[in-house]
Amino acid sequence: MRAGAEGAVPVRSVDPLTPLHRVPAPGRTDPVAVLLTAAEQLGTATRVCELAVQHARTREQFGQPIGAFQAVKHLCARILVRAEVARAAVYAAAVTADAADIAAARLLADEAAQHGARDCLQVHGGMGFTWESEVHLHLKRAWVRAQRAGGGTESEELLAAELTS
Repeated sequence: MRAGAEGAVPVRSVDPLTPLHRVPAPGRTDPVAVLLTAAEQLGTATRVCELAVQHARTREQFGQPIGAFQAVKHLCARILVRAEVARAAVYAAAVTADAADIAAARLLADEAAQHGARDCLQVHGGMGFTWESEVHLHLKRAWVRAQRAGGGTESEELLAAELTS
């Protein structure tokens, strides 16, 4: 089959009741897949923020919660700021469906998920690597998702081309 006008290759479904689907041509990534990956990364960023704050409130050291220490406060604040910036970008990209907005949302969500999970791991200390905690799983999943659906490189290139034109 030849590529369509949008660079997508039409594919028939196995199920006769399902309409035709379009699969991106080699070298092109479906913007919907990129946006959904960004949304998944946003979910990870939000969850690790919740985990970090919960742990900072309950874990005590030197007779007080570790959230009272300035270094832990700064880590939690950074996680929250990254997650909220990514949330605004992902919501805006979902509304506009513009390729540049989707690329920017993807980059911000990847950063929020990966750095947020690392900072959450730092708040948890060595406990974050144990099976009693889910933090290390969020970090590993954020790394894998960052490579999925074109990865960050394709989004960076698209965004750079859009900004320079």
